[in-house]
Amino acid sequence: MNFAKGSLGWIEVVCGPMFSGKSEELIRRLRRAEIARQRVQIFKPAIDERYAEDHIVSHSDLKIRSDAVRNAAEVMQKVDLRTEVIGIDEVQFLGPEMVEIAVRLADMGKRVVIAGLDTDYLGRPFHPVPELLAIADEITKTLAICMQCGNPAKHTQRLVAKEDLIVVGAAGMYEARCRRCFEPELAHREALKERPETVAKT
Repeated sequence: MNFAKGSLGWIEVVCGPMFSGKSEELIRRLRRAEIARQRVQIFKPAIDERYAEDHIVSHSDLKIRSDAVRNAAEVMQKVDLRTEVIGIDEVQFLGPEMVEIAVRLADMGKRVVIAGLDTDYLGRPFHPVPELLAIADEITKTLAICMQCGNPAKHTQRLVAKEDLIVVGAAGMYEARCRRCFEPELAHREALKERPETVAKT
């Protein structure tokens, strides 16, 4: 959706599992805004250094320049009042304050385009994306292809032995799975396998 200068604020959320084209769709919308000669600012979490520190890069290798931020508050600090369109990738890493800030930016007349994972590696809602969906004006749900059976995939399967909620990675660490093939406890089981056995002293 394109907006003329001076239009009302607007919040768009693109969500789905990994490998579903979220960043690609975000980049597409932001490039269209740039072509329309709108003032655009783009942000990504500093924790996400998979491909580049100063670009959002999709798994299909599309890229667009961005500023790295540590949290939602830093987004607000860096926004130029003249900016018309604000893009934010991997919003699940920026904290719950992102909801209030997205509303504030929209109330200032900004078009805010956000992309992020809506569920974590256990299939649970990945905050703050559910809250952002609730306040969004437009929602796009993307699906990937299940790496096991080829059906549409809505889940992100973690393959490595990590139980932390946030583990930044890409192919080899994660894959897309459909509801039937999704194994939410797989990472937990792998972590248990890697733990040294404790032998009780007698």
